[in-house]
Amino acid sequence: MLSLRQQALGVLVECNAATKAGLASMATVDLPSGADGEWPVPADAPGRPDRPVLVAHTELKPRSVATPEGRAALIHALAHIELNAIDLAADAACRFAGMPDAFYRDWTFVMREEALHFAMLCDHLATMGHAYGDFPAHRALWDMAERTRDDLLARIAIVPRTMEARGLDASPAVRAKLASAGDRAGAAIVDRILADEIGHVRIGNHWFNTLCAERGLDPLETAARLAQQYDAPRVRGPFNRDARRAAGFSDAEIAALDGT
Repeated sequence: MLSLRQQALGVLVECNAATKAGLASMATVDLPSGADGEWPVPADAPGRPDRPVLVAHTELKPRSVATPEGRAALIHALAHIELNAIDLAADAACRFAGMPDAFYRDWTFVMREEALHFAMLCDHLATMGHAYGDFPAHRALWDMAERTRDDLLARIAIVPRTMEARGLDASPAVRAKLASAGDRAGAAIVDRILADEIGHVRIGNHWFNTLCAERGLDPLETAARLAQQYDAPRVRGPFNRDARRAAGFSDAEIAALDGT
C-alpha cells in the first residue's frame, strides 16, 4: 500500500503538468503516513513540462490587462504559481520524515486544493484560446524550496508564511485588475483561491508555531532570523491584514508588518 509520502513523491516527480495536477487532485489522505520511511527525493525534482519556457523574472515584462493577450498572460502567470504550489505541498509531504501523521495529511490536503486551482485557471485560459505553456514563466518560484530543503523549520517559516502570505496581500489587486477588465470569471477564481490560500497559510502557521514550541523558540524572533539567514523576499505592503489574521498570524506579527 502506498503511504502519503510515496503518494506525494509521485506527484512531485511527474513531468506532465496536467497529469501532475490530476494525480494531486486524486490524492487521498486515508493512507498511512510513511513518516519514518526512506523515500529520497531525486536531485532533479520537481518534474517539469517542456513548456512554458522558464526565464529570469526580470525578463518578464508586465502586460496590460486591457488587452485579451494581457489578461491571458496574467491567468497563465497565476496557473504557473499554482503548479509550483502543487510541487511545494508535495515536497513538504514527502521530503521531511518523522513528523506526526497530521502533518502529511495537511500537506496532502493543500496539494489537492492547489491542483483544483491549477485546473480552474487552465480551464479559464482555454476560454481565451490559450493553454498552460503558451507564455514564458519565471524560474524563481522553486528557488526557496531548494534553499530550505534541509531545514523543515525554515521551509515552513518562509514558503507558506512568507511567500504564500504575499499572495494573500496581492490577491485584492489582482482581482481588481481582472474585474476592471470585465473578466468576472477570472475575478471569481481569484476569490476562490484567496479563500483556500488563507487555509493553507493557516496550516503553515500551525506547524511553524508547533515546531517553535517544541524547540523553545520565540516565533517572531525565529521568523525574522530565518528570513535573514535564507534571504527571503522582503515583505512589502499593502498588506491584507484581515486575511493574514484569518490565516493565523498573531497580533504581534501583524503589528510588526509596519516595520518591514
